[in-house]
Amino acid sequence: MSAAPFKQRFVLDTSVFLTEEIREDDESLEETLDRFLDLLARARLELHISCYMPPSIHDELTTMLAERGISEEINSKLNTWVIRKHPARHEVMIPAEVVYRFVDEMSDRVNRGLRVAEDAVRKAETAHDHDGEGTGHEHMTEVDAVISDLREKYRGALRRGVLDSREDFDLLILGSELDAGVVTEDTGIIAWTEDFGLRYLRGREFPDLLREYLRAVGDLESDPETETE
Repeated sequence: MSAAPFKQRFVLDTSVFLTEEIREDDESLEETLDRFLDLLARARLELHISCYMPPSIHDELTTMLAERGISEEINSKLNTWVIRKHPARHEVMIPAEVVYRFVDEMSDRVNRGLRVAEDAVRKAETAHDHDGEGTGHEHMTEVDAVISDLREKYRGALRRGVLDSREDFDLLILGSELDAGVVTEDTGIIAWTEDFGLRYLRGREFPDLLREYLRAVGDLESDPETETE
């Protein structure tokens, strides 16, 4: 008698499919996705492991794949082995403390963003147009360089490491609804899995996890001690 399947559930983020960390040497994105989706198929058929994705994230991913020229065959595999499900937004309850902390964090980040903007204004006041001299870019003025620096620092102050989209919330809500592990490379989502009481796994670790599960079940099924008369 074979060992019982794991029957686990996972909710996948866009970053799982696009991270460079799951690519093998000299492998194209399409080859990586084809291999990864085949692994999801094996996990589904042999272990009954189900992978979910909110439609908002699915739309985001398919748009990105289309921009990269990924074939319809890959899209077909994606639609076959990753289940699209709307999160039950009106049923999943979020503790008031979680909402309170989110508001508090966003308030702090807005203040940090303002300080970044103020610093950029002061730099712009003393900047002069030298036709790119001293900026390292032929067509970039000093003011252009200040703006570029402002965008990078402002993005870091307000967006990095925080939930900044409906898609992020959809992922966490669906994970809570299904009691599923969240698989992502997004540090903001990872930070919030603790508040939602969710298991998480980095996208780069997910293929190895599935392969270990498949190997373990294969070993159990081939072990005579697991068989019954």
